[in-house]
Amino acid sequence: MTVRLTWAQPEDLVGHELRQAALDGRDASGVERRWYAAGGSPAPERAGASAAPAPPGLRALAGQLLDELALLENPSADDEPTELAAIRDACPRWPARPDGPVPLGPARLHAAWLGRAAGCLLGKPVEKLPLEGIRALARATGNWPLDTWFTDRGLPGELAAAYPWNRRSATTSLAGNIDGMPEDDDLNYPLLALLLYRRHGRGFTTGDVARLWLDELPAGRVFTAERLAYRNLLAGLEPPDTARYRNPFREWIGAQIRADVHGWTHPGDPGAAAGQAHRDAVLSHTANGVYGAMFTAAALAEAAGGESDVHGCLAAGLRVVPPRSRYARAVRLGIAAAREEEGFDTVVDRLHAVYASTHHWVHVLPNAALLAAALTRADGDFGRSVCLAVSGGWDTDSNGATAGSLAGLLAGRPDALPERWTAPLKNRLATSVAGFDGIGFDSLAALTHQEVHRP
Repeated sequence: MTVRLTWAQPEDLVGHELRQAALDGRDASGVERRWYAAGGSPAPERAGASAAPAPPGLRALAGQLLDELALLENPSADDEPTELAAIRDACPRWPARPDGPVPLGPARLHAAWLGRAAGCLLGKPVEKLPLEGIRALARATGNWPLDTWFTDRGLPGELAAAYPWNRRSATTSLAGNIDGMPEDDDLNYPLLALLLYRRHGRGFTTGDVARLWLDELPAGRVFTAERLAYRNLLAGLEPPDTARYRNPFREWIGAQIRADVHGWTHPGDPGAAAGQAHRDAVLSHTANGVYGAMFTAAALAEAAGGESDVHGCLAAGLRVVPPRSRYARAVRLGIAAAREEEGFDTVVDRLHAVYASTHHWVHVLPNAALLAAALTRADGDFGRSVCLAVSGGWDTDSNGATAGSLAGLLAGRPDALPERWTAPLKNRLATSVAGFDGIGFDSLAALTHQEVHRP
């Protein structure tokens, strides 16, 4: 049997890098002509690898072209720096540190963990499905606008065949089969961040993150940018080159889903949370990919402080993102659409009209716009936050997870979350991160609370 590793084959990476070049404004027309003239194919739209490997000559050309693409001048670079000092210089309203420690109890952290898990679980069965499929499946079972878990009960066979549930999640994330929180990278990364703080404290380095991955994170549990950073580490590269070398996914959503613990453990200090998230993110991401982590950490830190509503949290997130960047524009668009359009389906249609034809469904920018729109429209309501985030498509489980994390923090305590969202989790998380399999969310909250005031 042939092992066809996803998100790593050079012949598949070229198409993704050509798309990223177009988004950056880099002139890749010459490379593109050579690639297609040689028999190269576009990147797979939804799968992680094309159906068959390329012949040796084409694979060698793919590597060569990836290196050439990396040398093209990027006209977006001045507005979208990756180094933290340059990012801070570009942010005129960078948040000030609080005057003293901000209290944060374990109950609020418990609600954040539960919220992240519930939102992730809601989005798992429809991950990778197109928007029209998500809407059709929910409508066919009387669940539109989305208001509860997806179900296959009463689903017409032809619709199930046209829009099959996510293969890896169908047996653990539909209403009739949820039995605790199944493993997901959206929960594995917060566990790793918790380990990172417990081992290295707030002074961790990007190298510490890399060593933690190699020690504790199975290679088969990383995807897109993280998979290529992992590969680059094994090849002997050091950060930040691990994020840049032959990594067309460096502005996708991966770093954004790793940011929660950085925000949770810095209540009321969005700037410090963003700095911690930056140090983590640059192992695998650059520019807008890094901003996703910083924005999320800052927004969560603001929520953890207990003094802001969701709109203040989004504003805090924007203060750590260069205002002329595409990420900042995406968040502003999402907020504006949520305020201007009458129905949320219309909001989503507006965002898809902007991004769907140009950006991969895992790219950070469309997902940032959708997340901001969902949180804005939900106005702090937990169920609406996760349902709106998932109902908009794209990276459904990741957006549901981040929306649930923020809405959970704002709710403030576990019993403030509706039981229909928390009871199926059964206070049990499955994971391949050693030492955490089967752990309860109350225990995770207690462990996280220990890190809040650790030096």
